[in-house]
Amino acid sequence: MTALVAQSTDALRDRARTLSARLDQLRAQGLKLDLTRGKPATDQLELSNGLETALHGDFRARDGTDVRNYGGLRGIPEARALGAALLGVDPATVMAAGNSSLTLMYQTIDAALHFGLWGDDCRWRATNAPVKFLCPTPGYDRHFTICQSFGIEMINVPMTDAGPDMNAAEALVAADANIKGMWCVPKYSNPTGCIYSPEVVRRIAALPRVAGPNFLICWDNAYAVHDLEFPPPMLASISDAAEEAGTSLQIVQFCSTSKITYAGAGVGFVAAAPDVLDRLERFLSVQEIGPDKVNQLRHARFLEGRIELHMRAHAALIRPKFDAVLERLETGLAGLDIATWTRPQGGYFISFDTLPGLARRVVALAKSAGVTMTAAGATFPYGKDPLDRNIRIAPTFPSLRDVEAAAEVFTLCVELASIDHFLERRGAA
Repeated sequence: MTALVAQSTDALRDRARTLSARLDQLRAQGLKLDLTRGKPATDQLELSNGLETALHGDFRARDGTDVRNYGGLRGIPEARALGAALLGVDPATVMAAGNSSLTLMYQTIDAALHFGLWGDDCRWRATNAPVKFLCPTPGYDRHFTICQSFGIEMINVPMTDAGPDMNAAEALVAADANIKGMWCVPKYSNPTGCIYSPEVVRRIAALPRVAGPNFLICWDNAYAVHDLEFPPPMLASISDAAEEAGTSLQIVQFCSTSKITYAGAGVGFVAAAPDVLDRLERFLSVQEIGPDKVNQLRHARFLEGRIELHMRAHAALIRPKFDAVLERLETGLAGLDIATWTRPQGGYFISFDTLPGLARRVVALAKSAGVTMTAAGATFPYGKDPLDRNIRIAPTFPSLRDVEAAAEVFTLCVELASIDHFLERRGAA
């Protein structure tokens, strides 16, 4: 295809009429398609129906604990071993909790602010100084919501194909002692799908040496086993890098089974150095007596020795949806020089960049045709994409047929918005 910017005004007008007519046809179908969140589809959830019979009436953990009773704030041994397998760490460093790793992230930030993860004197709120966080962008909107809820100022760090721009991150923390942490989604990053390179992992692990002893790396490894290709690409160990850098106390890792088994009934995990885990347990002991250990036990028994097999089954269901979106983007937009997009090897998203200034227009146009996308700007702190260009595509939840229909609508909207943009610039709209 010829780049749109190189086409004549008459050709652009003709193309716009064709696209508008097709979009009107699709509107007439009354589409109601939702690509807003990275949720597993029903057929993915059904892969875990074996959870219902995993216990067979045996409620004893291997240490003899009756999981139906109170207690066990750090989780049962089987569940901690499961979390360790997902994160690639020692089970002794893992706490198994309730169904939400997001809750654990919120509680960890709360503890760092008001309780101190490294002792009372290290509370971030010990002084009136502002607390700031580095936020790789585009990134995960829920991380930004946590910061905003605590009044933590967020600072953008650009993402590259290898992870956060570490030159920028290192310069920022060296210049501002009020920067107390950094969010990371290191494998199949949300939404770009990139995997942090070993060099980036090493430099992130070393960042607290520049920032100070109460600097926190929040390592949200949400997609650690959510591979689309096998054998899967590997992520360098942040634990190993931190041990080498002498910063293990400043690394807290998170993951869950939310997109492995039941999204609303999984198990969340947090991993940290023993002293930090002890401190976090003291903080949490005021709020709760123990997690749902029945759920922990059934997950541990259901997934023991078969995590990869289970995730291969997930991949078989969602890979065709990713392929459908990528094929439509390629056939509809490649060569027009109006957009770029990622081709992830795993995770739940495709990151799409329009021409600067067009993301909100594209999302609104798609919604008018019955396709709801994640709000433009959601992948940036405060919902403000400075270039108004990034859109997160979440293809997993709808059926394959609906994904194909949504992808057609989306590509039509991208091209139509881009043509309107060029015509406006020429004064020919």
